[in-house]
Amino acid sequence: MANEALITRFYTAFAARDAVAMGACYHPGVHFSDPVFPELHGDDARAMWSMLCARGKDLTIAFRDVRADSQRGSASWIARYTFSASGRFVTNRINAEFELADGLIVRHTDRFSLYAWARSALGPTGVLLGWTPLVQSKIRRQAAAALRAWRAKEER
Repeated sequence: MANEALITRFYTAFAARDAVAMGACYHPGVHFSDPVFPELHGDDARAMWSMLCARGKDLTIAFRDVRADSQRGSASWIARYTFSASGRFVTNRINAEFELADGLIVRHTDRFSLYAWARSALGPTGVLLGWTPLVQSKIRRQAAAALRAWRAKEER
């Protein structure tokens, strides 16, 4: 069950906010997607974890139900943190799916309700409008801009 150990190592590193160890679990050309970051590859995916680990001052991660065979894996995890833009505490429940090869994660897909996240992170605005494509697009644009700024800062 080497691939179960790989996924466990990834989330254990995440719980420790060790983005370098997380990135070491990824194939150089990894593809990552979730409702906020729908299309990240390679170093962009690793930079996203670096940004989230560094910015998540009160971030806690719990994971369970790690399963894997020779090519695929899955896990469930919960992130709890204060969303800095609103100061609101968020609990996000995520289901992860992985494609695995050569002892590394080559594809990582996280699934969660962006509307549920928006309700929690944005408060009344999220409750009323978090389901709309306009607000969800704005969330994605702001996240992409934050990642670009993070990458630019890292490259200096």
